[in-house]
Amino acid sequence: MKAHVKTQAPESVLCEPLEPGLYIVATPIGNLGDVTRRAVDVLQRADLIACEDTRVTGKLLKATEVSTRMQRYDDHASPETRARLLDSARVGAVALVSDAGTPLISDPGYRLVKEARDAGIAVTTIPGACAAVAGMTLSGLPNDRFMFAGFLPVKDKARRDVLEELGSVATTLVFYETGPRLERSLRAMADLWPGREIAVARELTKLHEECRTGTAAQLADHYAAHPPKGEIVLLAGPPVAAATTADPDALLKEALAEVSVSKAAGRVAKLTGLDRQMLYARAVELKSQ
Repeated sequence: MKAHVKTQAPESVLCEPLEPGLYIVATPIGNLGDVTRRAVDVLQRADLIACEDTRVTGKLLKATEVSTRMQRYDDHASPETRARLLDSARVGAVALVSDAGTPLISDPGYRLVKEARDAGIAVTTIPGACAAVAGMTLSGLPNDRFMFAGFLPVKDKARRDVLEELGSVATTLVFYETGPRLERSLRAMADLWPGREIAVARELTKLHEECRTGTAAQLADHYAAHPPKGEIVLLAGPPVAAATTADPDALLKEALAEVSVSKAAGRVAKLTGLDRQMLYARAVELKSQ
């Protein structure tokens, strides 16, 4: 079966109205110069733009001289709002954008897309910038396989539960995080994943773009002294495979110098694959010596 390939339409066709349907339009994640010509064309010719925040999208429209009407569509949108957007997409072109980057990547757009597809409404994607992918390319971490895990939970226990669940996944993990929560997430990673390489990518595509790498503890110390702002891409390299000849006692002693008996046993268990209860009992012995 031959794949269907969409080609760029001639200039004369670009002035014609878009076919009815839902158009998923990626927008810049910082640098307005990253907006694509196709994205601007679709936004200009759409009948309606569904966006998270009209003020944020309004700045992009002003910069690109687009005057299409906007309608708010965010996490708090009601089913009735979604139904009205679908009705609009049946008879006209509705462009879906997020505040920055590719819609549906950690935002509520998937509900709209799913219901559009279920209703037989045409859905078209206009690809572009994505912070998760941009952070991955900067990090230098293994990228043959990676897993996007969205935003980490706000509460400490829930965050730790997620990190414990994903800790054994043998691939680079990609999270979104906010500046005020970054240090706490890094501290949790330092406790659970002391040997893994971590990367923090921030201010992506902007003047002060940076990607800093190191252990979670090193990065936590840095950002404690230099609190970051804005949204951040937080990446963790694959688990470090411990040598089979590693001395559990030596690892336990090293861990006990930093954390409690229970945490030391858990840390060495993750590094070596040895039974945690056995390591806990041995850690108690070493602690009492």
